[in-house]
Amino acid sequence: MDTEELGQRERDILALERRGFTGPGAKERAIREELGVAPVRYYQLLNALLDDTRALAHDPVTVNRLRRIREARRAER
Repeated sequence: MDTEELGQRERDILALERRGFTGPGAKERAIREELGVAPVRYYQLLNALLDDTRALAHDPVTVNRLRRIREARRAER
């Protein structure tokens, strides 16, 4: 599996995470309109993607930043 490229959907998720969003609901609106998924499903896909070595190889800056945020949130609980 690690030798495969990321699919378009996975690349789109990472691209959306690289963008900055202003205003309440802007990111959720982009998730629905651009990716056609509910925000809850989006975050499930994103969380799985953070553990995918292909995602790390494709966009290490974004994946590592999101992993740090995820770990900080887990440590707060």
